[in-house]
Amino acid sequence: MADRVSPDELRKLFLFEALNPEQLTWLSEHGEIEEREPGTTVYAEGDPATCFFVLLSGTIKMSRNVSGARVEISRTSQAGSYGGSYMAYLGDRVPQRYLQTLTALTRSQFYVLPAADFATVVTTWFPMTVHLLEGLYFGNQASQATVGQRERLQALGSLTAGLTHELNNPAAATARAASLLRERVAKSRHKLAALARGDIPRERLAVLVDLQEDAVERCAKAKDLSPVEANDREDELGDWLEERDVPFAWDLSPTLVAAGIDVEWLSDAESRLGGEHLDSALHWIGYTLETEQLMMEISQASGRISELVTAAKQYSQLDRAPHQWIDVHEGIDSTLVMLSGKINKKDITVVKEYDRTLPQIPAYPGELNQVWTNLIVNAIGAMNGQGTLTIRTSLRRPEDPDSPVQVEVCDTGPGVPKEIQERIFEPFFTTKPVGEGTGLGLDISWRIVVNRHGGDLTVESVPGDTKFVVCLPRNEPHRNIAAERGVPAEPAEH
Repeated sequence: MADRVSPDELRKLFLFEALNPEQLTWLSEHGEIEEREPGTTVYAEGDPATCFFVLLSGTIKMSRNVSGARVEISRTSQAGSYGGSYMAYLGDRVPQRYLQTLTALTRSQFYVLPAADFATVVTTWFPMTVHLLEGLYFGNQASQATVGQRERLQALGSLTAGLTHELNNPAAATARAASLLRERVAKSRHKLAALARGDIPRERLAVLVDLQEDAVERCAKAKDLSPVEANDREDELGDWLEERDVPFAWDLSPTLVAAGIDVEWLSDAESRLGGEHLDSALHWIGYTLETEQLMMEISQASGRISELVTAAKQYSQLDRAPHQWIDVHEGIDSTLVMLSGKINKKDITVVKEYDRTLPQIPAYPGELNQVWTNLIVNAIGAMNGQGTLTIRTSLRRPEDPDSPVQVEVCDTGPGVPKEIQERIFEPFFTTKPVGEGTGLGLDISWRIVVNRHGGDLTVESVPGDTKFVVCLPRNEPHRNIAAERGVPAEPAEH
């Protein structure tokens, strides 16, 4: 016959001290005493939760799997500390699995009650309490789902507004350049007709075509000038053109300077063309250069549109499998592009310190992009519009071939006060004014990193240097199905 705990012994435990004699006797008859040797695993994270354990004597520890490593959460020697299938009263409405690993550090003795009997005790003896707990649990789940959806929609709305603004700029530039291009092409045709009517010799026409090709080549290679440099060169070319009575000299000189044309080039053109045709020839070349510059603007603007669309596609992951092997930098870069409108409006410098040798990792890239969005937006907000945003990637332990990939999102804001650092990942906890934050951004990020990817999300903060550190395993993690569905972690003690 299995060893039993007497009703009097059970009454000494804080968990059972308020029960009546009949209830204590029932527990004594339905539970058993079990002993575990030092170093023995009492139950393992992820296994079906079949029993409720109450410590009678000995020392135990609770641990969880984080980024492939076993991390101790708590240890205790207090009799009455409990764990195991403490949510059995919810039945099959939630996954009944152990959410942590319980290990005996010394020879330990437990009162063990089967999960079905524990569910009977709670539902039969405390029906009102069960209704309250059920309402609290499922109500909290529903609230988190609703507010979490709102958080995601708010982020999506912000990103969409920023993307729309970013797309509007190159689209407007393309339309403006196309309109000007039409005008310049028309003027170029008219100027060519004027040259033809001027009976320009065939050999001079060939020279003109050669000068045009050389000017276009210079335009493609032209370097950007500072405003002071550009102004000085425009003055120099304007004076040169005025001395030769070239009409609209000061309208033509900026175009020539932007294309890399200098006085030396103009002097060579004058000697090859002769003064008679210099006016018409330079304006025709000027129209050609304006055409080239406008086509370059259109190319750059359309390239920017393509970049934004590609980033949006990468960010949303609409055309990809939800779970795949990824280069973590792709998602970070696409998130930065999506948030560029928000970043560019402020005096924020973005620094990328990427280790491009990092291996690919198994992940849900669309969900990780939400993590990058939350962390970057929080960093921007923390700096109040001015500072440096640094994103750093590396292996957490470079000497370890199985080391997780680490991503740090750093800001130079005032920091997170030490007294609230342990609470910032709690759902609904926020330091923002009422109406400006739901308190779920970091909670959602934590769930995605820890529950969905088997990783870790931590914060290190002092004034002027705050780091949110994301660690992601390089191999498929052991998935905690219960945790993925939102079941809270179980307590190790009262």
